[in-house]
Amino acid sequence: MPRISKEKLKKVRKIEFAINKNLFSICIAITLVAMIMALIEFFTRGAFLSSKMGLFYIGVLFIYSVHKEMLRWLEEKEIERRGEYFVYSWIGLTVILYITNFLTKDYFIYSSKGISLGTLNEIAVITLQVGAIFILSRLSKAIKIGLQKR
Repeated sequence: MPRISKEKLKKVRKIEFAINKNLFSICIAITLVAMIMALIEFFTRGAFLSSKMGLFYIGVLFIYSVHKEMLRWLEEKEIERRGEYFVYSWIGLTVILYITNFLTKDYFIYSSKGISLGTLNEIAVITLQVGAIFILSRLSKAIKIGLQKR
């Protein structure tokens, strides 16, 4: 297999790093939209239908995470640890909503008509999926370090 020159590798890293910065910005925007919609769904108790945005959101976050890991494997030195902010944000939001629901004696998991709502469960699932993506990226980093030590 032909070797890539250092100049070409440097150019590829620069391009991919710029793409990763854009993907991070997109993830921030989509995270804010997803969280705002989740909060609206939760606090309006069914006045708004579920956004059903979870799969799309997790997909976009996964794309960002895989791309970031690709940069790591290309040995990009400027990678920042920003992905964990998504994990902390979702965990914080989910815990706050569970506490709110607990203190209001399940007020927010039922609609005004008494129908059980799945909003809190959907938020918890997204939180666990975000955590799983984070753990997978950390596992990838650990594998890379392990291979380098050989």
